[in-house]
Amino acid sequence: MRFVIVTGMSGAGKSSVLKMLEDAGFFCVDNLPIKLVKKFVKLIVQRKSDKVALGLDIRSGQSLKELSQILKEMQLAGHKYEILFLDCSTEVLIKRYKETRRIHPLSQAGRVDKGIELERERLDFLRKKADVIIDTSHLLVRELKAQIDKIYVEEEGFKNFMIMFLSFGFKYGIPSDSDLVFDVRFLPNPFYISDLKQKTGRDEEVRKFVMDSEPAQQFLKKLEDMLLFLIPHYISEGKNQLVVSIGCTGGKHRSVTLVREVSSKMIDLGYSVKTEHRDIDKD
Repeated sequence: MRFVIVTGMSGAGKSSVLKMLEDAGFFCVDNLPIKLVKKFVKLIVQRKSDKVALGLDIRSGQSLKELSQILKEMQLAGHKYEILFLDCSTEVLIKRYKETRRIHPLSQAGRVDKGIELERERLDFLRKKADVIIDTSHLLVRELKAQIDKIYVEEEGFKNFMIMFLSFGFKYGIPSDSDLVFDVRFLPNPFYISDLKQKTGRDEEVRKFVMDSEPAQQFLKKLEDMLLFLIPHYISEGKNQLVVSIGCTGGKHRSVTLVREVSSKMIDLGYSVKTEHRDIDKD
């Protein structure tokens, strides 16, 4: 039997994931009272269910504290389980709550950000126990489904650490969720070449113009070396996503090129990578 406990931050996508698992053949139950978890486990063991997913989160209230002891008892009884924790940055969660006009379970009439931080504290013990952590801050629904299918349908290995490479234009502001920010405005600018001005870093002509410069090659190598040094330390501190933002003036040429180059190298090294070009379509 494969028993998956789906938990995480409110608004991070737990309901969507449970639907995905249900479509994949899992028997899914959401928001079961904590006091009934042991009875539920006993029942699914007796029924010899193949695939089961149980959604548990902050909606359980104060009784959520009892879950830690229940999980210990399950282990002692030989009942195997996996924990999937869905995380998301506070900034993105606030945006989602504003868009849906929903009330955070712990904020009530107060501020959403305070409720989110309180929820992080109360769910920290589950995050630390998690077998898989997926940060949905920058994931589209189809991308989240692809990850769920990979782990729970195709049963491939999954790496909890993901690198998000983001290109941007300084004229539009630095991305607020950046962990590392690099300025590549020192590189030759295709904007001033008439044949390249209307193109972007996705075009081979622009890529070649930027990467043919020695400073670009040196920067790429030094950036790669820095990331290879930093990533193991971030992982050891429990970080599961690193947002690396690379900016130029308008976010169309140099930054896009460097994001494509460094992300390709990190993929070749076996890292989970996602890219986004925030300002590529702006004037």
